[in-house]
Amino acid sequence: MRAFRVALAGNPNVGKSTLFNALTGLRQHTGNWPGKTVALAQGSSTIGGNAYTLVDLPGTYSLLSHSPEEQVARSFLCQEEPDAVIAVCDGTALERGLNLVLQILEITPRVLVCVNLLDEAAKKGIGLRLELLAKRLGVPVVGVVARDKGSLEHMKTALNDLCLGPDPVPIRIPYPPEMEAAVEKLTAGGLTRFQALKLLEGEPSLLRELGLWEKRVPVRDFGLDQAKVQDSLASTPVLLAEKLCQGVVTYGAGKNESRDRQADRILTGKYTGTAVMLGLLAFVFWLTIVGANFLSDGLTRLFGLGEAALWRLCQVLPGWLRGILVQGAWRTTAWVVAVMLPPMGIFFPLFTLLEDVGYLPRIAFNLDKPFHRCKACGKQALTMCMGFGCNAAGVVGCRIIDSPRERLLAILTNSLVPCNGRFPLLITLVTLFFAGGSSLLQAAIMTAAVAAAVGATLGVTALLSATVLRGQSSAFALELPSYRVPQVGKVLVRSALDRTLFVLGRAAAVAAPAGMVLWILANCRAGSGTLLSCLARALEPMGTFLGLDGVLLLAFLLGLPANEIVLPIALMAYLSQSSLQGLGDPAALKAVLLANGWCTRKAVCTVIFTLFHWPCSTTLLTVYKETNSRRWTALAAILPTALGAILCSLVAAMWG
Repeated sequence: MRAFRVALAGNPNVGKSTLFNALTGLRQHTGNWPGKTVALAQGSSTIGGNAYTLVDLPGTYSLLSHSPEEQVARSFLCQEEPDAVIAVCDGTALERGLNLVLQILEITPRVLVCVNLLDEAAKKGIGLRLELLAKRLGVPVVGVVARDKGSLEHMKTALNDLCLGPDPVPIRIPYPPEMEAAVEKLTAGGLTRFQALKLLEGEPSLLRELGLWEKRVPVRDFGLDQAKVQDSLASTPVLLAEKLCQGVVTYGAGKNESRDRQADRILTGKYTGTAVMLGLLAFVFWLTIVGANFLSDGLTRLFGLGEAALWRLCQVLPGWLRGILVQGAWRTTAWVVAVMLPPMGIFFPLFTLLEDVGYLPRIAFNLDKPFHRCKACGKQALTMCMGFGCNAAGVVGCRIIDSPRERLLAILTNSLVPCNGRFPLLITLVTLFFAGGSSLLQAAIMTAAVAAAVGATLGVTALLSATVLRGQSSAFALELPSYRVPQVGKVLVRSALDRTLFVLGRAAAVAAPAGMVLWILANCRAGSGTLLSCLARALEPMGTFLGLDGVLLLAFLLGLPANEIVLPIALMAYLSQSSLQGLGDPAALKAVLLANGWCTRKAVCTVIFTLFHWPCSTTLLTVYKETNSRRWTALAAILPTALGAILCSLVAAMWG
């Protein structure tokens, strides 16, 4: 048995990850590329009696790009020298994929071109002569449908033959004669063709990665112009890809394409696109609200039984230590899980289904113009959508934005949209004070709140673009993928493992120590009251100014590790109890709030402050890791807080 390492490269949305999952199954793991916060998925497979390690590279349209993900894809191919590369192309857009294939062939001849989505191509009336393409490229070409495991056998055989056989002799990109002459002189000195081309390109980061920084030479020494060299490196592969597709790709009448266009007239229409987007958002909220209430009650009862059992097991411990561990750490963590898991378990799969169907890029398309007017990138719409699930995940998702300025804009404003941790408090307040028991009205009000948050995101983005982050918006080329039938099973698994459990685990990790601190504050006395009550009294003037009270403001401050515990903390302080209390019956909850001075004005101000206040500790830590700057991290906390404070104080003053 021989062992081979194979990289999977390709454009975004070509089914590369689907192919990777089909080949590796559950034999995979994820890790960061050294020096980069970009995850690479790796998995193993046995093909033809040989062991293969497959590495799923980030999607990229070119090896000339400069985003972190695209740099990682390029660096891996250059530095790791895999035994072979599977270059995955979209059968419905073969020309675009061949541009990347040709650039990969400059690095290694061991390339297997895998043309995916043959079923989608057939629906659109696209014919592909892959034998002719293989002859023109000089490397093997296979056609597959990644979702159909039966179609992969031919690809596995071709991969095994490629790794075991001699090096193919691929086509060479014909650059202008003067560039080819310069390349010939450089290769005569012992450099590879790819290294020679990169020296002529002159990109500092890649030259350092390749160890060529000391060997750089001015292109004028070869009678070349730097700008023309870079233009030729970018345009020549594109022109060659177009030429290679002549006679390979044929077009007929396709039913699916016309259906996609008809759907896009509605989903991306000038007037209908926004309406459909808001309608889908309201529907997702309705399903989340209805389903989460039932599941939360069940989890609360289950964790209650667990707490009782844990309390009995800890009888041998001192009373104070047992209180800290069980009533503090356990109860707080249980609350975070009981409150977060149900809505995330519903919201994330629905969100992932929309992604799998192909609708999320349409959201970016609909919001591109508003973000462009704010001198931001339309991709910010996608990172903003991720923020609805978790602001920390949304901040990490900002890596897809190439421009450093626009990436920073998206990072700083991501917390202006409510995350999953804020939804429970928002839903509770809307139910008690505004919507009653109507789930439809709840969903409508929540949708309006989210729309307000999106408006705030656009407004703050425009403000930053006009002040501390001046600049022009970059060009944004967005591919709208074909609509596809979602893979429900894989969607559920992916959303559970990659999103729900990841976010939940991180929240639970910070909730446990926060619970310990809460228990200490509620049980340690200072004068006539506990530390918790003393702090609440100290914050009363500021809380009143904001239309809240000292207890609520303290609850928001102590809820920094996890927004889910804000309301339970407030209840604990209102009732002067020594441990975190549950929400209980809605009628009883409302009675407690009314008895402590709540009214419609306070409910409105609390909703506003829930929407706009400092991000949780996990999000702030993520912002710092992504920016490596205390200044930008502080600004990410100040922006939503300042907006919330201004709006709350205005409402309180005008309400009287």
